[in-house]
Amino acid sequence: MVLGNSSFVTEFILVGLTDQPDLQLPLFFLFLAMYVVTVLGNLGLVTLIGLNSHLHTPMYFFLFNLSFIDLCYSCAFTPKMLMDFISEKTIISYMGCMTQLFFLCFFAISECYVLTSMAYDRYVAICNPLLYNIVMPPQVCCNLMLGSYLMALSGALVHTGCMLRLTFCDANTINHYLCDILPVLQLSCTSTYINELVVFIVVGINITVPSLTIFISYACILSNIFKISSKEGRSKAFSTCSSHITAVSLFFGSGAFMYLQPSSAGSMNEGKISSVFYTNVVPMMNPLIYCLRNKDVKLALRKTLSIRKF
Repeated sequence: MVLGNSSFVTEFILVGLTDQPDLQLPLFFLFLAMYVVTVLGNLGLVTLIGLNSHLHTPMYFFLFNLSFIDLCYSCAFTPKMLMDFISEKTIISYMGCMTQLFFLCFFAISECYVLTSMAYDRYVAICNPLLYNIVMPPQVCCNLMLGSYLMALSGALVHTGCMLRLTFCDANTINHYLCDILPVLQLSCTSTYINELVVFIVVGINITVPSLTIFISYACILSNIFKISSKEGRSKAFSTCSSHITAVSLFFGSGAFMYLQPSSAGSMNEGKISSVFYTNVVPMMNPLIYCLRNKDVKLALRKTLSIRKF
């Protein structure tokens, strides 16, 4: 019964979002609706940006990557979550759990740095508009994305590697609806000191560095906006940034609440609710946040639909 790395546990049981039977079916339909909106919204945005050449700009290049990450993010966890709402056995294999944990880390860290790149893009566009094409050529944009994915890969490998070194003896019930780092750590029958230190350092870096970069970018942006004499110009600049600020607040706020606090049974239950934001709500909201008030996207959608009619 021993599975690699001296682990006696071959499968885990996921408690889910709640253990109340009466809530399982309503939650299933709620999260199913959210999943459909997430997939259609992000897939539609990826397709729209890909098909329309006038959207092939740095801002939409980053938005394309953000939507792609959100689409993959949602597809990696939500189907299993939906199955568990209507299934009597909410079981996930040991390797399935480790795989889920890897992708959770990878997509979460990727989103951190894509949002950071988008903040830098807005800073250049508003503070140095005349130099925008020089400062943000395609090569720089690609390098920013490559750096984001490399940071995500390294972080995911570190977290997953540290988790694989642990031994799980008897306890196999995860107080969560997915294999997140902290709930799985609570089940180990060996010391998790190194893992907790790695979580604090790696998560701290991947939240603090992007947060500071975004904060500094927006401090400079606000300074420049207040110098704009035209009320219409200030309003347009604020409108350009408001969508990004909303997405950043939701994602970083829920992530920091989950990871940058001492782990306990009470905090874990609160963490489950918090994690709903960065695993389900944020991927669903991002396409809506960035598209509802975006004239370029609306124009591209009308153009694409009119071409399809012919």
